[in-house]
Amino acid sequence: MSANGLVTIGEAMAVCTATQVGPLRQARTLQLGVAGSEFNVAVAARRLGVPSAWVGRVGDDEFGALVLRELRAEQVDAGMVVVDPERQTGVMFKERRTSRGGSVRYYRAGSAGSNLGPDDLDAERIGAAGVLHVTGITPALGERPRAAVESAIDAARQGGATVSFDLNYRSRLWDRDRAAAVLAGLVARADLVFGGDDEAAMLVGPGEPARLAEGLAALGPKEAVVKLGARGAVAWAGGEAHAVDALPVAAIDPVGAGDAFVAGYLAMVLEGAGVAERLDVARTAGAFAVTVVGDWEGAPTREELRLLAGEDGTITR
Repeated sequence: MSANGLVTIGEAMAVCTATQVGPLRQARTLQLGVAGSEFNVAVAARRLGVPSAWVGRVGDDEFGALVLRELRAEQVDAGMVVVDPERQTGVMFKERRTSRGGSVRYYRAGSAGSNLGPDDLDAERIGAAGVLHVTGITPALGERPRAAVESAIDAARQGGATVSFDLNYRSRLWDRDRAAAVLAGLVARADLVFGGDDEAAMLVGPGEPARLAEGLAALGPKEAVVKLGARGAVAWAGGEAHAVDALPVAAIDPVGAGDAFVAGYLAMVLEGAGVAERLDVARTAGAFAVTVVGDWEGAPTREELRLLAGEDGTITR
């Protein structure tokens, strides 16, 4: 991987999605796929032309083989993935309870991904990256994954890589108070932090989006971005707020939109673009993601970005 690329660290899981609306117990067919926040970011960034690598553990099973196949198909570097011969790849099931929404059930306790540790990391390669991206999901999986995130940040700082951190609070994995304490410590060590307005409020108290972004930046990062979904986003950079509206699209599946947004933003960070361009590409990538069912499948390529930019809408190949 080139020195200006992206490295992400986390857990990828097999996803079994009901193909029809109704209780999961009545589903007759399930669609098999792969997802995981950091996995999603790596794929979406790679589609935008960024050299990307994903680091994690998968089981020596069919689901682990699927994770590796998808990484390679998307040209994401899988050279640092550990195949665990003793633990299984985690699985999640998506229920489409109504036509407008559903729920997710995780089966990840004791999974290969939840056993990721500092000894699985290649510190030299992480330090040589342009950006290391981690999230609040991984440290919630246990002490070893938390130590892996801390060690990865150490390696990134020693090598001069930018540290990107997405709060990604998951209430099913840990309680709010414990999470807030750990997340605040990781925010303080990051150069760039992302979070939803509710997640930011966990750390800095309630407030308007610009105030939340400023509060996150005051904890240590040079830059903070508050993701607002259909309301757009606000970045705090260079001592001022930068706001952008979301692009109007017909949303089909909101899952993965935040990860696509992060990937778009980081792709522009790696290119040295200004905040306005970072936000524009980020919101466009996020808009693409919600128009397709799946966690990362709707992420656009670089040439596809203009399809939502008010241009002709046709790509000639």
